[in-house]
Amino acid sequence: MEDRLQMADGLVPQKIVSVHLQDCTLKALEDQASDQQAQTLQLNPKPSTETQPESEVMARVGREDPKVPGAEPTLGDGGASGSEPAGDRDREVGSVEHCPLHLSSCHECLELENSTIESVKFASAENIPDLPYDHNGSLEDVAGDTRLEREGRRVNVTGKAPNILFYVGSAPQESLGRFLEIRSVLADCVDADSYTLYRLSRESALRDPWSDNCLLLVVATWEAIPEDLAQKFMAYLSQGGKVLGLCSSFVFAGFQVLRKSVLEETVQNLVFSKADQTQVKLSILSSGYIYEEGPGERRSLGKLQGHLENEDKDRLIVQVPFGEHGGEAVLCQAHLELPPSSAAVRAPEDFDLLKSSNIRRYEVLREILTTLGLNCDIKQVPALTPLYLLPVAEEIWDPLRQWLGKHADPKGVIKSSKLSLKFLSSYTSEMEITPSVLPVVTDVEAFSSENFNLDIYRQNLQTKRLGKVILFAEVAPTTMNLLDGLMFEIPQEMGLIAIAVRQTQGKGRGANAWLSPLGCALSTLLISIPLRSQLGQRIPFVQHLMSLAVVEAVRSIPEYQDINLRVKWPNDIYYSDLMKLGGVLVNSTLLGETFYILIGCGFNVSNSNPTICINDLITEYNKQHKAELKPLRTDSLIARTVTVLEKLIDTFQDKGPNGVLPLYYKYWIHSGQRVRLGGLEGPEVWIVGLDDSGFLQVEEKDGKVVTVHPDGNSFDMLRNLILPKQQ
Repeated sequence: MEDRLQMADGLVPQKIVSVHLQDCTLKALEDQASDQQAQTLQLNPKPSTETQPESEVMARVGREDPKVPGAEPTLGDGGASGSEPAGDRDREVGSVEHCPLHLSSCHECLELENSTIESVKFASAENIPDLPYDHNGSLEDVAGDTRLEREGRRVNVTGKAPNILFYVGSAPQESLGRFLEIRSVLADCVDADSYTLYRLSRESALRDPWSDNCLLLVVATWEAIPEDLAQKFMAYLSQGGKVLGLCSSFVFAGFQVLRKSVLEETVQNLVFSKADQTQVKLSILSSGYIYEEGPGERRSLGKLQGHLENEDKDRLIVQVPFGEHGGEAVLCQAHLELPPSSAAVRAPEDFDLLKSSNIRRYEVLREILTTLGLNCDIKQVPALTPLYLLPVAEEIWDPLRQWLGKHADPKGVIKSSKLSLKFLSSYTSEMEITPSVLPVVTDVEAFSSENFNLDIYRQNLQTKRLGKVILFAEVAPTTMNLLDGLMFEIPQEMGLIAIAVRQTQGKGRGANAWLSPLGCALSTLLISIPLRSQLGQRIPFVQHLMSLAVVEAVRSIPEYQDINLRVKWPNDIYYSDLMKLGGVLVNSTLLGETFYILIGCGFNVSNSNPTICINDLITEYNKQHKAELKPLRTDSLIARTVTVLEKLIDTFQDKGPNGVLPLYYKYWIHSGQRVRLGGLEGPEVWIVGLDDSGFLQVEEKDGKVVTVHPDGNSFDMLRNLILPKQQ
């Protein structure tokens, strides 16, 4: 009931507690509710649309959008006093008709979303603590200043409640699916903590004063908009409202929608002009309709425009100002709301084109939403969390504790040049966590995570030494730094690995940052390699082995062998030869006769946006082959990758490069690929393979095979290859 509940006289609830009532008490409440309902019916025998009882309005909102906070069954038909008694279908055995708390007018209830309730706290009936109620002001304060900032909500410059409303038609099942689909993509674009996304039904649109508290109205239905509803939408626009039309029949200001069946559900090239006049070119799924201006005076349009890259330059996106109060709409006939994995996308080549443009699709959506007044700033960096020390096998635990006792200072701290790890048995929220000082909890029993299952990791880890001791964090600065103070001291048979669900300072090659959204497998593995060994003499191969291990970890699963995951030289994981979905970063230090190597790896498992992930490939494979492969998990894939890596290292140490190159070439994307040396104007060569040190070998036009190195400056390692200087 958060954001929806106000008691009489402006009282604000501080606790909502479940209690068990005896049958006699329930009967008394039922009689009381029936008496009150009868009195209300006598006072309001024929409520009109204008004087409709407030509780009826709120009951209707609750029925039509089960996601609205507070829309519980008890506030449905039977819970509202004044008009519609509950039918038998709304009752369960033993249920009663509840007497609703007093609600002010619907308009005021919507205003409450921006003012009254800061939080609703639940407590156990057996042990009810005193819960502090943290509010930023009284109702009187709010009435005088609707710009009051609530915790977790943006201060709207309009002073309106932060509502985005979706009108998706009247067909019950189809409109619900359409609403969830569009709400999902908009939630990825805007700050989720700043806005509330609601579905707007036709009845609510006609009766409720939604326009006073709506920052954006999204119209996304091919149903013809009824005349009375169209008038409401136009009235909203004339008051300065903002409208986004997504593949909708809604038009105004002389525009008309024309069908062009040859374009329907086909992938087309769109040229989109942004507000600063720069252009974005991308592949989109067309609705099959275009916009044309009707006869008469031509309107002055906004700067956002989008047309197909065809001979007719068909209009698919137009920005149309309206009225004297700043109202405007952006109308769109490109399916910007549909992901490439949508059922509407049938052909594999269409999926590839749309996935390749997925980042630009979000760029266009954010540009439109920002122009319409919404905040699409990057979401707040998540707060750091404590680390957990998790041994995979019981026999490691005692030696590990003994080692910590010898190497940590009296306060349990191990320092390195980059950070300090403070080992302790338990963690409390009062303890400070900073990027330079991180607590490490050693109580395994206290560990739990929704995003990492230790048992699943254990089941999938089949190694002799690697990955046996985990430093785990929900949110860490970067896993590459976590092992810095331990890598030279901890016994190598303990197999240290750092795993994080998210990173705030993820690192890529050189000065590049690595984005670390939820659903990305993030880890740094510690390995040691003797200098005088096959791999010790060819350390550049380590990054190749790691990227190969990720691909093989997926494609070695029975029935997953055709998932089109590949390696790109020198350190990337790719979908086909189209899109990057992972990368490897290797830092090595030679001490005496041993290389101490940190292998950082991140690859997308379940985070579809803004690029692509492994589970996208599985979903697309299922669609194309009528298969039922299950999505994969980050914890199992990290463990499988470490397992494969250990086998590859052992094979390399035994047989050298030739022991692993056949598998590497099986999965790499470069066979017969042409590149230019030194830049776009350089000589053209053909990639033929790797040399004995792991660098590329290319064939020149005269048939000569030479080794090439990256120039050290390029973002894409294949963009500016150079011949090494002859000694």
